[in-house]
Amino acid sequence: MTYNLYPAIILLQDGKSYKGWTLLNSMITFGEVVFNTGMTGYQEIMTDPSYEGQIMTFTYPEIGNTGINNDDNESKKIHIKGIIAKNFCFNSSNWRQKQSFINYIITNNIANIFGIDTRNLTKHLRNNGVMNGCISSKYLNSNELYSKVNKMPIMQESDLVNKVTTIKKYTFSDYYNQYDSHLKYKTDSKLGYGLKILLIDFGVKYQILSRLFSYGCSIDIVPAHTSYEEIELHNPDGIILSNGPGDPSVIQYGIKTVKKIIEFTNIPIFGICMGHQILSLALEAKTFKLRFGHRGLNHPSGMKQKIEVTSQNHGFAVQKQSLYPNNIYITHLNLNDSTIAAIFHNKKPVFSVQYHPEASPGPHDSDYLFKYFINLIKKFK
Repeated sequence: MTYNLYPAIILLQDGKSYKGWTLLNSMITFGEVVFNTGMTGYQEIMTDPSYEGQIMTFTYPEIGNTGINNDDNESKKIHIKGIIAKNFCFNSSNWRQKQSFINYIITNNIANIFGIDTRNLTKHLRNNGVMNGCISSKYLNSNELYSKVNKMPIMQESDLVNKVTTIKKYTFSDYYNQYDSHLKYKTDSKLGYGLKILLIDFGVKYQILSRLFSYGCSIDIVPAHTSYEEIELHNPDGIILSNGPGDPSVIQYGIKTVKKIIEFTNIPIFGICMGHQILSLALEAKTFKLRFGHRGLNHPSGMKQKIEVTSQNHGFAVQKQSLYPNNIYITHLNLNDSTIAAIFHNKKPVFSVQYHPEASPGPHDSDYLFKYFINLIKKFK
């Protein structure tokens, strides 16, 4: 099958531009241009709420080889603002494929550009920091686009959680048949039987819910704005603070709620990614924006010669010096840049990680944390 190709341009906030091709005519999109070093996982990335507001540069030279299936979506919609690649695969093939990658892009009107030197773009972002930009086939004159790009809001001080959190409470069992766990074979399905988990949704990936559910837990998902008083009425055995997009320091409603939970209860809390940052802020720590973030499947995290290879996706981190003396123990560092990767509280059943233990896609080194969380709940129940 042949497809129409149209000339397109990427323009970055600092004036740097690249020319390539797109599958969409008269297209324009704006977002923060970032990069992911994973060799696989394009479907999960496109549907991950943590990428809300971002244009994704795939560093792997060709994407789309395995098409699109019905199992790997991390939410019900596409959250990225656009995709950038060296090459697209026009003849995808896999035993799970339900739709070709190219048809998926066209059908869902996903802004895209390919045929550019993604190595050069990635190096530019590493050297200068991630920044706002646009992909356009509607306008090809960079001067015409420059003023539009510079009017965009910056990621700092942007509350993107409001755009991705659930509107109303729901129970995960309604979704289980569609989102089965890829690690079910190594799970004790009776370990969490009878436990009530409440997940505060800052932009949750469904694989997190699937992992908990596969242990036999009952899971209710509530909006990010849920108050402490409402959470009390749920009487949960444990609480998950989910991943999510944007600047964690502006999510004051979530920080306020978590602070009260820690202060007035002994309910075990497990924070993941954005949840880790929200938890740290509730413990009076501070966060900052990373130069180009951590987005990939092979980030070494650990301490004292013990390492886990982890899947990561975040643009902000917790300031190390701001944690002291708050009864917080740092258990893992990102060994690429020594930023904080995991913490636990010395006096409360509270811990969090700046990576994805559900790792979909990615390594399974930290999957044990779900089992650890369930055992922690049992100890305090």
